[in-house]
Amino acid sequence: MKNVCWPYFDPDFDNLSERIYGPTCRVCIDNESMEDCTVVKVDSVNKQGLLLEVVQVMTDLNLFISKSYISSDAEWFMDVFHVQDEQGKKLRDQNVINCIQQAIGTTRESTQSPPKARAYTNNFSKADHSNEHTAIEMSGTDRPGLFSEISATLADLHCNIVEAHAWSHNACIACVAYISDQSSHTPIEDPHRLASIEDHLITVLRANMEPSISTGPFQIKNREVKTRGFLGGEGTMTNVERRLHQLMLSVRDFDGPRSSSEMNITERGTKMAVSIENCDQKGYSIVSIECKDRPRLMFDIVCTLTDMQYVIFHASVASHDGRAFQEYFIRHDDGYPLNTESEKQRVIKCLEAAIERRVCEGVWLKLCAENRVGLLSDITRVLREHGLAVVRADIATKGKNAVNAFYVRDVSGNEVDMGFIKSMKKEMGLIDLEVKNDNKTRRTNISSHERHHFSLGDLLKSQLERFSHNFIAIN
Repeated sequence: MKNVCWPYFDPDFDNLSERIYGPTCRVCIDNESMEDCTVVKVDSVNKQGLLLEVVQVMTDLNLFISKSYISSDAEWFMDVFHVQDEQGKKLRDQNVINCIQQAIGTTRESTQSPPKARAYTNNFSKADHSNEHTAIEMSGTDRPGLFSEISATLADLHCNIVEAHAWSHNACIACVAYISDQSSHTPIEDPHRLASIEDHLITVLRANMEPSISTGPFQIKNREVKTRGFLGGEGTMTNVERRLHQLMLSVRDFDGPRSSSEMNITERGTKMAVSIENCDQKGYSIVSIECKDRPRLMFDIVCTLTDMQYVIFHASVASHDGRAFQEYFIRHDDGYPLNTESEKQRVIKCLEAAIERRVCEGVWLKLCAENRVGLLSDITRVLREHGLAVVRADIATKGKNAVNAFYVRDVSGNEVDMGFIKSMKKEMGLIDLEVKNDNKTRRTNISSHERHHFSLGDLLKSQLERFSHNFIAIN
């Protein structure tokens, strides 16, 4: 029998660079230094977009960043985050701590996308549907009832909405949804059917647009519908919230007048302030932001600057008495600071829009029910028929149940009639309804033992049966 000789590979060869130069990425979770927060330290070889990836990991885990210091000169990235969980406490869940370390990475893994970050998040975007369902995105000019029309169109086209996220801001709408075939519950791959879906949705987005308005650069937005493809081409996935920012940017929601409700006025009467000045000595442009603090604020700002092709070299983030103070030292990706006043004004307007998009004034509704095709269309039609416009939506499915969360406002600009909400609660039975009125900071729930008094079927039959030919009553 012949001896077979194989070339020898040292099993430690892959770790040679780490042994010589040290780990390319270190993540330290410190629960001892601070009394009220957890300190997350990241030291890594720098690369374009690394800061956004790290902040996105924190955001996906619903962590609140109260303070941060960033430095990424000399090809090395050093960052310190002071973070808290949703209850405003230190991170004690070992699963979350492990997830941060795994997602950011300890060596070369830091160059990979964070696939495990969603495993422990409480956000609606819990699963990667890229292989199970067809991704579809829409952007264009918003109008009252548009989200309801989109839902009804997909239902008429025999599409099941598995997950959807929609933002409305400054007369613009952006929506990302995952859909499947109604009968087979599989991805829709037929190119002719996909083209038909796109055509129908574009028709909906174009409805009620007067020809005389179409020539105005600020009144009409770029209407677009795409299936399967996110930023980066076919098959490339981008964080859903980042994609919503990109879609809003593409339809120029930062243009046009801002309503008084979008001026981000706080209880003390102070407004959001964004300014830019140049540091000629160091060749940076310094972006200063002061506004009301809220979760995901840092992600929204870093995401916008990154997608506008600016590189963040240093940053300081802090919050005090409900106010956020953030400062970013940036250059354009060509290495130059912002040299013209017009460029500075454009960046200021885009950052203001990014901060405002996630802030919704109105009534928050969360409805949970057994999922069925057309359920979202029926619910949004009820809201539309009662003069309520959806300004933000997060739709998800958990097993056989659908979770529909909306921010709604009165189309006339008045306060939402809470009497209507109460009447909905009296009629709904097989739906769990949770309501939060931002103006009164009041939250109510329908408990399970109260459900037998109400009937969702009666509500939907009385108000929707005449509109929906494919209505299915819930017994």
